[in-house]
Amino acid sequence: MSKQFASKGDLTEKKTTFTKLSDNAYAFTAEGDPNSGVIIGDNAVMVIDTTATPVMAQQLIRHIREVTDKPIKYVVLSHYHAVRVLGASAYFAEGATEIIASRGTWELIVERGEADMKSEIERFPRLFQAVESIPGLTWPTMVFERELTLHLGKLEVKLMHIGPGHTKGDTIAWIPSQRICFSGDLVEYNAGVYTGDAQLEEWPATLEALRAMKPDKLVPGRGPALENNADANKAIDYTKKWVTDLFSTAKAGVAASKPLKEIFADTRKVMDPVFGNVFIYEHCLPFDVTRAVDEAQGIKHPRIWTAERDMEMWKSLQE
Repeated sequence: MSKQFASKGDLTEKKTTFTKLSDNAYAFTAEGDPNSGVIIGDNAVMVIDTTATPVMAQQLIRHIREVTDKPIKYVVLSHYHAVRVLGASAYFAEGATEIIASRGTWELIVERGEADMKSEIERFPRLFQAVESIPGLTWPTMVFERELTLHLGKLEVKLMHIGPGHTKGDTIAWIPSQRICFSGDLVEYNAGVYTGDAQLEEWPATLEALRAMKPDKLVPGRGPALENNADANKAIDYTKKWVTDLFSTAKAGVAASKPLKEIFADTRKVMDPVFGNVFIYEHCLPFDVTRAVDEAQGIKHPRIWTAERDMEMWKSLQE
């Protein structure tokens, strides 16, 4: 049975929960807002996803310090989106020596880090409390290609890029001895699935690769911590349905030479009955449909989101 510590953050109205999954693993979840993960080894702590700002990270750090005084040595970026990574600098005072990301994530930071940071902060300011505390982009100190194995004392942790999905650089953190997975936004549950920078065609196969690992516990990028394999599979199914319904509707619309606004309406007819009431659905869907149409048109590498492009999208949807 998990141990949960519910608290009202002093920086956000969303209730957060710090859930004990094992003696080594905790989930920090926030009612549909971005989650973080914590792995405690014999001699060090790993944080998966940093929160959006250094000031916001203090809430997670306080939870960690309630259960261990070991140095928070490793900071893992499950992928590159500003809301996941810009709190990283807070962990240096707690012992961080490595910020770890996949090669694909590093490439995305190089290509679009500045634009993504500006676009996300302007688009969703609620998620960037104390934005002035951010010192700049978060740069990895350690980059891996497909898999990196770390030993936190006797505890083995694998960081794995099992395929593209939410982004081209998605990374999962896996504790093999306990079959616990921190998936980042590769998996979402009971919340909107943002796909604005996704690889939609490959995403379902990557989800099936994760399913084949048979996680006993899974912490998605958004939504509650899932504490058995059946619930983990439900979350994988949820994400897969969102992605496949979105992309199949976009492909049909592009094949019929429909404009973005019409494809958006078609997508709502398919997805509203299933997902319409989940957290941040309305926020995600315009970006998701725009990306799905791009990919259906053959734009394999996602276009960079800027404030100008955001405005262009809204204009297209309102015409």
